[in-house]
Parts: sequence; structure tokens; C-alpha cells
Amino acid sequence: MHAAASALTFLYPGDLSTPTGGYLYDRALIEALQRAGVMVETRSLGPGYPAPSPEVRARAARTLAEIPDGRLTIIDGLACGVMAPELAPHAGRLRLVSLLHHPLGHESGLDEAAAHALIAAERAALSHVRHVVTTSAATAHSVRETFGIAAEAVSVVEPGIETAERIDAKRPEDAGGPLRLLSVGSLIPRKDHATLLEALSRLAPRDLRLDIAGSADLDPAHAAELRALVSRLGLEDQVTLHGALPRAALDALYRAADLFVLTTRYEGYGMAFVEAMAHGLPVVATGAGAVRDTVPETAGLVLPVGDVAAVADALARLADTPQDRHALSLGALAHVAGLPDWDAQAIRFLDILKGIEQ
Repeated sequence: MHAAASALTFLYPGDLSTPTGGYLYDRALIEALQRAGVMVETRSLGPGYPAPSPEVRARAARTLAEIPDGRLTIIDGLACGVMAPELAPHAGRLRLVSLLHHPLGHESGLDEAAAHALIAAERAALSHVRHVVTTSAATAHSVRETFGIAAEAVSVVEPGIETAERIDAKRPEDAGGPLRLLSVGSLIPRKDHATLLEALSRLAPRDLRLDIAGSADLDPAHAAELRALVSRLGLEDQVTLHGALPRAALDALYRAADLFVLTTRYEGYGMAFVEAMAHGLPVVATGAGAVRDTVPETAGLVLPVGDVAAVADALARLADTPQDRHALSLGALAHVAGLPDWDAQAIRFLDILKGIEQ
């Protein structure tokens, strides 16, 4: 058993099985900690974060009160960032740690007042924790700059790689039929699927198919707008919106794809990019935050946020030059081969926790 902690409590908002990158990170880390011999108690703080109801706040307060003194308590940032009132009474007796995927106020689609309110709420909440663990160096920098937290109180534990069967590079000569594009991300404004759809509409007469895998439940109104956009652009025969998929079905789409594309505006890390590279897929990406750190030039093209013309040009180039796709596929696999797995990242996480005072 690792010396840092024999037991800890992991608090999360909503449902741990929710199909987003943040929850995937939480699940994989918890499982790896358990494999390392740590007893991990997992408890939901209730639904609705980052705007919990008074009833959910009361539930969170009761949950915190039930945790024994001195307990190492990890709180997912989607909840932690708005929990200052609930955390304050326990900051002295619990060893509170925020697992922060990206600052809540940086979510796309917020008006200025809402963004400022979330930043203020998260600054207050983080004043009650002993340490902040982020999922990328870019997010750690953002946390220090946005909330004024000392560098020694912020650490980085990037996602680990799922150990899987050996995957060979995508060989264009093996492909037949249409070029298969895959995008993975919830149908929310931050993922900016509209830029991808607009770019795709410019690529006629190429024979392309786009599969989009991601939950439509987090922002149903936005998901409806995207379905309407597919129709308005005349892409019904080229685009399939799959919704959230179970692991086996998602892996099947990764295996069938020739190219991965996600025109996100911002990522705290970008786990879907790493999954794509692990499947040997060349990547076309947009995004600030950690995207440029996550996708190296040898594996993909990282473009300015919202630049429809640049995305269309990149897709056209890779559709028309199979040798470029193959080179990026080789680069993707080589990059992922050097990344740590989840068991190594769990040990890193535990080493960080060792430094948190009793």
C-alpha cells in the first residue's frame, strides 16, 4: 500500500457514470487508486452543479459533516468551485483537496456577469482547500493567475493512458468508401460543433462522413440547435449524431474512423484527443487552454478557435493527401507511447497528497 494515504473520500457532483471527460478522469483515477491499495469512499454531492438547489446544498453540507476528522477529502471541481459556504466549517478539520478540471468561470456561453460570479465563488471555495490538483499545466497556470493561488499549492496530474491492445497506424491504402471523420464531445457550446459543421459543408464534392459522439442531455436547447444546423446545411446524409455511447460502441467508432476532429473553444486537458491518438487517428483541433500541449505537431493540426476556413482547409488537405494522414497517425501513436498510464498517475497523485498536512 502506498504510504501517502490508506483511505480517502472522493466527493463528486451528480452521477459518476456521466459520459464526459471530467467524469472519465474521476472514474479512472478512483479505480487506479484502489488498485494501489487505497480504500476510496465515493459519495455524490447531488445533482445540478454548478448551480445546486438549496436542497442539494443542504445534502452536501450533511455529507461533509459525516466525514471523520482528519480525513483526506477530494472534491471534484465542478462542485467544489461553488461550495465555499459548505466547506468553510470543515476547512480546519478535513484535509480538503480540489480536483479542478478547468475554472468554472471559463466555460463557454456564459455572460460576463455569470462568469465573474463563478470566478468569485471559486476563489472563495479554494480559500478553504489545502491543495489544488489540476489536469494540465495550462490549467494549473490558469488557476494560479485567476485565483491568485501560490504555485506550491497547485499540482498537475494529467490523465493516464488506458492500457489497451496494440493499435497500428492508419494506412490510407487499407481504406475503402467514404473518409470517416469522428468527433467526440458533449453537445454544449464550448465544444463548438457548429464550426466543424460549417467547415464540413464547404468540402463538397468529397465523400466524407462525420460521426459525432456526445451527450445531448447537458444542454438540450443547444443540441436542438445543432440538429437544426445539420439540416440547414444539407448535411443529413453525411452527419450522424450518436448521443452518448457506451465504451464498446465508442471504441468501434474510433477503430472505424480515419481522422479525428474536435473544434473546441477550450479544454482543461482534452482527453478525447489522447483517446483518438491512442487509436492512431490524426487530429484536427482548435482550442485554447491545454489543447496545444495535448496535441503535438507530429500528431495533428491545432487551429485558431472558431476559424471555419482554417478547419475546412485542414480537412480538405488531409482528405486529399493520404500520406499526410499516415504520417500524423504514426506521430500520434509515437506520442501516446511516451505517456504514463493511470496506475503511474495514481502514484503521482498519492505522492502529492503526502505533502498535505495532517
